[in-house]
Amino acid sequence: MNTWSGTWVAERLGVELAGDERLRGMLGLALRRNPKRAHLLVSNVLGKHVPQTPSVVYGHGVELGRRVRELLGDTAAGRAVVLGYAETATGLGHSVADGLGAAPYLHSTRRPVPGVATAGGFEESHSHATSHLLLPEDPSLLAGDGPLVLVDDEFSTGNTVLNTVRDLHARYPRQRYVVVALVDMRSPADAGRLEGFAREIGARIDLVTTASGTVRLPEGVLEKGQALVAEHETAATTSSGARGTARQAPTGPQPLGNVTRVDLRWPARLPDGGRHGFTPNHRTRLEAALPAMAGRIAAALPATAHRVLVLGFEELMYAPLRLAAELERTIPAEVRFSTTTRSPVLAVDDPGYAIRTRLAFPANDDPADGPGERYAYNVAGAGFDAVVAVVDSAADTPALHAPGGLLARLAEHTPHVLLAVVPSYVPSVAQDAPERPATMLPEPLRGPAFSSYAPEEVGWLLQDLSDVTLEAPTEEREEAIQSGGAHYAESLPVEYQPSEQYQRLFHNALDASAARLAHAVGVVTETVLAERSPRPVLVSLARAGTPVGILMRRWAQHRHGLDLPHYAVSIVRGRGIDANALRWLAAHHDPRDVVFVDGWTGKGAITRELAQAVEVFEKAEGVTGFDPEIAVLADPGSCVRTYGTREDYLIPSACLNSTVSGLISRTVLRADLVGPDDYHGAKYYRELAGADLSVAFLDAVSARFEEVTEAACAEAKDLLAADRTPTWEGWAAVERISEEYGIHDVNLVKPGVGETTRVLLRRVPWKVLARAGAGADLDHVRLLAEQRGVPVEEVPGLPYTCVGLIHPRYTRGATGADGTAVTR
Repeated sequence: MNTWSGTWVAERLGVELAGDERLRGMLGLALRRNPKRAHLLVSNVLGKHVPQTPSVVYGHGVELGRRVRELLGDTAAGRAVVLGYAETATGLGHSVADGLGAAPYLHSTRRPVPGVATAGGFEESHSHATSHLLLPEDPSLLAGDGPLVLVDDEFSTGNTVLNTVRDLHARYPRQRYVVVALVDMRSPADAGRLEGFAREIGARIDLVTTASGTVRLPEGVLEKGQALVAEHETAATTSSGARGTARQAPTGPQPLGNVTRVDLRWPARLPDGGRHGFTPNHRTRLEAALPAMAGRIAAALPATAHRVLVLGFEELMYAPLRLAAELERTIPAEVRFSTTTRSPVLAVDDPGYAIRTRLAFPANDDPADGPGERYAYNVAGAGFDAVVAVVDSAADTPALHAPGGLLARLAEHTPHVLLAVVPSYVPSVAQDAPERPATMLPEPLRGPAFSSYAPEEVGWLLQDLSDVTLEAPTEEREEAIQSGGAHYAESLPVEYQPSEQYQRLFHNALDASAARLAHAVGVVTETVLAERSPRPVLVSLARAGTPVGILMRRWAQHRHGLDLPHYAVSIVRGRGIDANALRWLAAHHDPRDVVFVDGWTGKGAITRELAQAVEVFEKAEGVTGFDPEIAVLADPGSCVRTYGTREDYLIPSACLNSTVSGLISRTVLRADLVGPDDYHGAKYYRELAGADLSVAFLDAVSARFEEVTEAACAEAKDLLAADRTPTWEGWAAVERISEEYGIHDVNLVKPGVGETTRVLLRRVPWKVLARAGAGADLDHVRLLAEQRGVPVEEVPGLPYTCVGLIHPRYTRGATGADGTAVTR
């Protein structure tokens, strides 16, 4: 029978641990070197003082997060923010946030950062280091009114939680708090304080724990404990190196030993933890990068390693924990996880004591409160044949590598030491930044406040111009555009209201093509996941790309269980992509993960526009990594490598305007409305809700995913092995048509079913060229052409199903085919 690791303290001090049966498995006891409290509850599942299997450590936090979600319900959980306590519970709080779902996370810190304002602070009265700072990069992180979830490893007196809530409630009052801890160890006297405090502030405070109990302390336990600590530390000093000592650092220079540095290739601008906030998007980026980073550690480990410790660094717990958990799944060796700590604890090498050995070393991260001793417990003598030390770059100092430093101390007890450095995240507000840094830009607009799409389906990096009158008659717009008096993006066409007959055509087209569309969605999404990024950030070109981006996001959920970030941004021909939207994306995601999405290609003008705009942006901003190639549903112009099909067929979302695009207008870029620090604009046509088919379109296509999955995945596999080099056939065809029809302006030639539809809905069309024999894909084009009096000319061998020609010499005073608007 295993000896309980609290026996030694219990026998000598008369301390009793009473409560759930699980308590003794979760907790041991040790003695503090602390004048405020004699005993220390040592968690066996936290990954701080006791090396533990990383999946056990992470699993306990995730399970608590799931229980919080059950308590709150999905709606309230979706508005929650999680706050963890430094240093011991930083990783636990992260794990709770993961279990809760899409919750942002922040942990307190004892490391101030110049330039970052505090959003609060509080005291932890019994701790060895009492002051906690809250330093969110986004000042609004704690300002919402959703539930605040506070996470600590143990709930003992409740003082820390009360201090926290008192401080934050005065700044950001809310109705609900949830306290989460591995163990609830309050005394009967403390048990009622939380409810009384909740009544005092008029809020609800719930408690979620894994186990509960109490610690019974006899009279005079503090004095007895201090005497016991002094006795054993004196013995350790006089018999250094013997079993049962604290194993203090040897005096004099020591050889560093074999230390191997591992380049993790940590993703750019991904926070190392929750010190300044960690969002669901950050979590998605980390998840995508973990396998490769753990693979680099595995490759650096000796083949003979059978027992490996991943050792985190004080507040840096979550990143090392997730690396350890990934390593646990990757290599056959036994993997354990723990972290260094500030907390001074007596070490006694006895099976009935929780802290068997202690490695002491000088602080190496230039702490704000001055130099001091730091510790790694239960590492010496634990039989690790490799230790992977994971520190942040602020701690990668000469002191780390010096004789007597952490690496040297580890090298005394294991033949192989690996060092992995995670870049210390510096918030944008603390850096020399532009007048308006990316993190100061507004967060994406989401439905239902902006668009009829669900908020998780897409975030619009646009500004809302719904209250501005921007519509102009089609003929007036065309004359202004062609005369050079205005750019097409400076106004909006009047929204086309489809007739009953046209609506029937849309629904018939959707019924007939839903499976074909679903297949193309599957092909392009599988290609992106295999070739571009395992966890891409989808960025649709508003607005035609937005329904496609949502369908790709739904496919990733359906087929792979992925919850991909998805945004919509504006790009304007001749003006480029919205640079502020790119700034926001670069600040919140790794640009290498961004995949631009559009509905289809015509002649490839936007493909070229995007490539040029990204190049200009990256040179100006010093940002790298954006891949300007667009992923499209259909590539009839052969302009891109990533597509669902190269056939030119009807995509029903092209048949309508805002009523199939979330009720959002085409984007607007006008100097008097869009300043240098603003996103491009768009309108939300709330008044058209009765005619909205946006979600119906998405649902009709995604309902066919299951039946096309096998075929789509097979085709994607074939495409990945094929030569998909763009031939730019579309551009060549457009140039030829422009000359043959005497237009002499490729911008007035709109190839493909989608572009032709846009011409008929938004511009002044001259004529439509249709491939001889084109069938039902052109029914809606023929109807629109008939309604507008536009001739449809059949052309044998046309490379597209159809081509729309904008009137080349339009003035409102002209009539007839020699330069007039064709109107009826």
